[in-house]
Amino acid sequence: MSTTGRYLKKHTEALVKDVGLEAACKLTGKSKATLGRYYSDAEEHADRFMPIDAVAALEEAARYPHVTSALSELKGITLSYSRDKPNAPVGGVNSDVIALSQRFAILMAEYQQSIEDGVITANEAKRLLRETLAIQHVLMDMKLHLEKEQV
Repeated sequence: MSTTGRYLKKHTEALVKDVGLEAACKLTGKSKATLGRYYSDAEEHADRFMPIDAVAALEEAARYPHVTSALSELKGITLSYSRDKPNAPVGGVNSDVIALSQRFAILMAEYQQSIEDGVITANEAKRLLRETLAIQHVLMDMKLHLEKEQV
């Protein structure tokens, strides 16, 4: 199986586990066995991938769009994802600087904890990635606020 295939299957599995196997079955109309084949790395399932309508249904229920994010990463595209409410009050540059400092402190704490034993595990890497993406989101907000003040 190709590296890309393994990568997509790994993120498909994360999506199903995020939603929960029982809920994923109900949302997609697929059996547990069928969903399992979509993320199985067994050679006989190497060419089986989840249909896009099933991905869309699961990502609607998931906390994070795992497969969409993986696809964008494969093409070098950066997505900005936020579950924030569109009408939530928005701060300015000052609150962005504070949020950036806080997020960076969290990232450094996660990194220190992760590297303590000399090895960054997959779960530790996911936590680091999550914090890195949160920093990216704060920077994007800051960019938008600065551009707004420039006008």
